[in-house]
Amino acid sequence: MKAKEFDRKFDEGEDITEALDLSSARRPLQEQRRVNVDFPGWMIARLDKEAKRLGVSRQSIIKVWLSERLEQSASDRM
Repeated sequence: MKAKEFDRKFDEGEDITEALDLSSARRPLQEQRRVNVDFPGWMIARLDKEAKRLGVSRQSIIKVWLSERLEQSASDRM
């Protein structure tokens, strides 16, 4: 499919997914990177308790809380 045809279909709201190679699709700035962080034992215990209460993993709660704090920090600067 030519770019003009692709653009036209997209602009008209047609389904263009058959023209995409989704196996190589990436979300910018969303790629996972592994980091190691050392926490004191009391912090791990409290993280685990809260994660269990919410029914999520320790990693999930750390990611959510960090994300919330970073968003708050960014909005405070505006």
